[in-house]
Amino acid sequence: MIINNKLSRVCALAVLLGASLAVSAREQVTQAQIQRTGFGVPHIRANDERGLGYGIGYAYAQDNLCLLANEVVTVNGERARYFGPDQSTLEERNNLASDVFFNWLNTPAAVTAFWTAQSPQIQQRIEGYVAGYNRYLQEHGAPAQCHGEWVRPLVAGDLVKLTRRLLVEGGVGQFAEALVGATPPNASAAVQPDAKAFAVAAAQQQRFSLDRGSNAVAVGRDRSFNGRGMLLANPHFPWVGGMRFYEMHLTIPGQLDVMGAALPGLPVINVGFNQHVAWTHTVDTSKHFTLYRLTLDPKDATRYLLDGQSIPLDKTAVTVKVKQADGSVKEVSHTLYSSQFGPVVQWPGKLDWDAHYAFSLRDANLGNDRVLQQWYAMNRATSLKALQTSVQTLQGIPWVNTVAADDQGQSLYMNLSVVPNVSAAKLASCSDPRAGLQMIVLDGAHSACAWEVDPDAAQPGIFPADQLPQLQRSDYVQHSNDSAWLANPQAPLTGFSPLISQDRIGLGPRARFALQRLHSLGNRPIGVADLRNMVMDNEVYLAGQVMPDLLEFCAKRLAADAQALQPLCTSLKNWDRHANLDSGVGLVHFINLMNHLQPMPDAWRVAFDPAQPLTTPRGLAIDRAPVANALRAAMLASTADVAKRGLSATSTWGDVQLSGQTPIHGGPQELGIYNAMQSVPRADGEREVVSGSSYLQIVTFDDQGPHAEGLLAFSQSSNPASPYFKDQTQAFSGKTLSPLPFTEAQIHADPQYRQQVIQESSSPATP
Repeated sequence: MIINNKLSRVCALAVLLGASLAVSAREQVTQAQIQRTGFGVPHIRANDERGLGYGIGYAYAQDNLCLLANEVVTVNGERARYFGPDQSTLEERNNLASDVFFNWLNTPAAVTAFWTAQSPQIQQRIEGYVAGYNRYLQEHGAPAQCHGEWVRPLVAGDLVKLTRRLLVEGGVGQFAEALVGATPPNASAAVQPDAKAFAVAAAQQQRFSLDRGSNAVAVGRDRSFNGRGMLLANPHFPWVGGMRFYEMHLTIPGQLDVMGAALPGLPVINVGFNQHVAWTHTVDTSKHFTLYRLTLDPKDATRYLLDGQSIPLDKTAVTVKVKQADGSVKEVSHTLYSSQFGPVVQWPGKLDWDAHYAFSLRDANLGNDRVLQQWYAMNRATSLKALQTSVQTLQGIPWVNTVAADDQGQSLYMNLSVVPNVSAAKLASCSDPRAGLQMIVLDGAHSACAWEVDPDAAQPGIFPADQLPQLQRSDYVQHSNDSAWLANPQAPLTGFSPLISQDRIGLGPRARFALQRLHSLGNRPIGVADLRNMVMDNEVYLAGQVMPDLLEFCAKRLAADAQALQPLCTSLKNWDRHANLDSGVGLVHFINLMNHLQPMPDAWRVAFDPAQPLTTPRGLAIDRAPVANALRAAMLASTADVAKRGLSATSTWGDVQLSGQTPIHGGPQELGIYNAMQSVPRADGEREVVSGSSYLQIVTFDDQGPHAEGLLAFSQSSNPASPYFKDQTQAFSGKTLSPLPFTEAQIHADPQYRQQVIQESSSPATP
């Protein structure tokens, strides 16, 4: 049933009353009301958890059925069965390797254990989601771009598998190829990733924090324009695939009223706001897994020594169905190995399995069955204290920080994710200091090197909440994917295990930009426009640190290359030092130059100084011959690159970076562009956005409740036939944030308002 604003309110009420009377005459009725406002944002209302899930699943299928169906095939380990073994996932992972990994991760026992651990409310919402999605699929079938036998009705286990995939994104999920490729010396395997697969996996690891980075600012009463809390949420997430956000508003009258964004298949809000609290997340720098170096039995490389005893590695046979060239399906069995510390992983040249050593990986989030309950509790938090208490108690946040503000004018930063309980002392005694802290490798020959078990922790082997960083302020907290150290420079967070947070290390340029911008506002009140401009004015922070040296080099040091490099130098001089659509080709040159120079350890004129973390490093050391030579070579290479791409002095950034045919502002986070956008070259010579600013929200509060503006940068629907496929992308291109209707009056007043009521007459049995 569809109702729009052209139908009188009296008629609408009569229709709804008639529907409710008919429903009351039946037993076990599940019903949901889906109200759509501008950009197709669904406001889903129901009287119980199953009904709410029913509406979520139906609305999501309307907008993203093909996306979810594809992810379900992936997490069920069925890609090789339907698409063949040689094709790849959206993440460029080989189908066969992906299937082996997900069949290992999502065993029936693991899925059942996760499901059993969920509260009745979560189970009901998942069951409703499944029923709503299936109803839409039954009514309308799959859209044209995903017709096929692989698109099927969901079961509750599918959503569990999607959730478990999310959990390991910060851990073993980055080592799928290494897990699948782990083979004893001189042995063969049914599935063996090649060098290209590991190269892609390494690139994906490096891009993890870029594709899933984020910015957040929470302002307290001392700095906000009205003495209430304010929140800027600017998560940077992939624009395609299983990590693509979906905007929605969920209401159970008298129990729940929350709006924000959720990941595919999750029936809760991940980033959002309710009547009293707004929150967001940023990917943290904490460790969520450790490696263990296994000392192997000299007589048998499939046995390892633990406290002097020889123990066999466990062997697990994983069977995958594989489509053959003639269309038939053949089963392929592959053996995986594990120790008591976790699965054995083998990465050629980095984690080798030879006659002496092998490596196991233990992922803390494999034991995290609290993640859905965590967001469920946050969605219902009636105060900042309630939100904080839920995170401290449940410890269900997998691999992100939490930044929040409330209507009482408080701001909060929490680095309360799931972190292995390895103290600094244990790290010193159980790891090789030469390995550094980028990847933690512990000694697997001694049980004393196992993670500590603290009775106060929500899960064996992780740090309890009271040993993790938290900071509540009445001025502000901020975060941009650095450690917890300087969430607010006035109150440094120090003294934690290196697995949790490290202090006295260089800040990323986005964090330095944010702290500089907040400082530049002085003591005047911070308003909505100030938070909006932090993202939308696209200042290139690093340009302010190095452009004087670049221009000096152009003026005095070009020598024999002066004529060849003059166009580049002119474009740098004319560039506005922003990443807006009308910013000149100088931005392209600047990106090219910094890509060459930033990896150089001695490129900075002033090196990082822990005593001056907000202003160092800075400047280019153009007086040093190696730096000068590298800069000149980078200038010549950039000149050739710009010419090859057909760019001219009149070209702009809007000609270069696009989503489809829509120009997109923002740029590389390595340059300190707060509106961090990751784009990749495409066949026509332009760059296609693949991740970056995703769900944007700016939330303030007054006596009437929350006031929010925002958008979903890649739009609500992934279906090209949908009117909501690129409408918000065009709004983002135009830097237009829209009010987010929250109250019933605001929703009904929206010019694009329309309503649909769906119901099922009899609730099926629990899957």
